[in-house]
Amino acid sequence: MTTLLPAGVPALRTIAMPKDANPNGDIFGGWLLSQMDLAGAVVAHERARGRTATVAVDAMSFLAPVRIGDTVSCYATLAATGRSSMKVKIETFVQRRSDHTIVKVTDGTFTYVAIDEQGSSRPLPPG
Repeated sequence: MTTLLPAGVPALRTIAMPKDANPNGDIFGGWLLSQMDLAGAVVAHERARGRTATVAVDAMSFLAPVRIGDTVSCYATLAATGRSSMKVKIETFVQRRSDHTIVKVTDGTFTYVAIDEQGSSRPLPPG
């Protein structure tokens, strides 16, 4: 079995727990989406050097289920920037608790905007 290698920086690592699963033991897609959003926010915050807000999930693919006990790792890459916006590509892999195999389970592109203390968009600082 060929293991895909993640792109980007490791931005989040956690363990999928029973409270995040459906009755079949598969983790809810919404939980996984929120983990990816947190990972992307790490990269966006660093680039913006401050507060950001998620404004869109431009693309999202669920490739394989996440199971209770899997170690979930999200990798994020800054894909593009605008005046105040940032597109972050996020790939999520799991290490299966049962056999330690590594599987890519999702990828997506999230858009964040740099915001000021009042919540209004602000320009990104020079790169």
